[in-house]
Amino acid sequence: MVDIILSILGGLALFLFAVNNLSENIKYLFGEKSEKWITRFTGNTFKSILTGAIVTTILDSSSAVIILTIVMVNGNILNFRKAMGIVLGANIGTTVSSQIIAMDIGKYSPVFLVLGLLLVMFSKTNVVNKTGTAIIYFGILFFGLFTMERAVEPLRQNPEFFNWLQKLENPITGTLTGAVVTLIIQSSSATVGMAIVLAKKGVLSLAGGIAVMMGAELGTVSDTLLATIKGNRQALKTGVFHLIFNLLSIIAGLILFNPFLKLVEIISANASLERAVANSHMLFNIMGVLLFVWFLPLFEKMLNKLIPEKSIS
Repeated sequence: MVDIILSILGGLALFLFAVNNLSENIKYLFGEKSEKWITRFTGNTFKSILTGAIVTTILDSSSAVIILTIVMVNGNILNFRKAMGIVLGANIGTTVSSQIIAMDIGKYSPVFLVLGLLLVMFSKTNVVNKTGTAIIYFGILFFGLFTMERAVEPLRQNPEFFNWLQKLENPITGTLTGAVVTLIIQSSSATVGMAIVLAKKGVLSLAGGIAVMMGAELGTVSDTLLATIKGNRQALKTGVFHLIFNLLSIIAGLILFNPFLKLVEIISANASLERAVANSHMLFNIMGVLLFVWFLPLFEKMLNKLIPEKSIS
């Protein structure tokens, strides 16, 4: 049992290490361009959502995009209305990583490692070097998932672990567990990734995977709220909007949990269980955006009243 736990922790450590460093490398490659894209293609709410989704897909981190948005709002580069659209888009963009994780490409992680290493070894420019490094981190990320997959296989025969996972099928228990795990490891992608891995090995049900996924959406708001500390009122409103959007989406998801579960089952049809969990993540966030986008003016008015600009005396 100790060997299994150590292997899971090792795989998780590799995953988190890769995610953090991958974001830094990609931000180096696209960072300035990302800021230009955000300021250029946010003319209306639709463009803001689309930009947030695309930039999040490229940077592979909704938190990084939302924090960048908060920084830009704090610097008066973006207004609050555009920031709300980007936050919604970031919630859609982050689901792409779940779809990638659900693919059975962990066993091909050495290909990424070798390709990245060759680029780093024979690079003559810093851009090629950083690109190779980013590919290496992709390899480490997938190898971390592969390690966790192999580690959890024996747990299928462990009655205590199986009984604990069955408790996650309770929507509230699963959601709270997902939120706490995300709060601890500071990565919603890792939490959803673990849920997908457990589903792939047949030790976590679709209901449990959906509940954990919803909890991950709540846990991920912590770092974006921290980014608003010492920021202006517009930046604070952006962070609070992210919290409200995720919280209301989760409440709606818990109230309509069984119908949503049926919808995921219908849409996923003959798909594998891990693909169904990934589909639930994408469907949940897209439906949340489609529901709340119509109420952005209302949210704007409400937050303007709750968090008014400081009066100049």
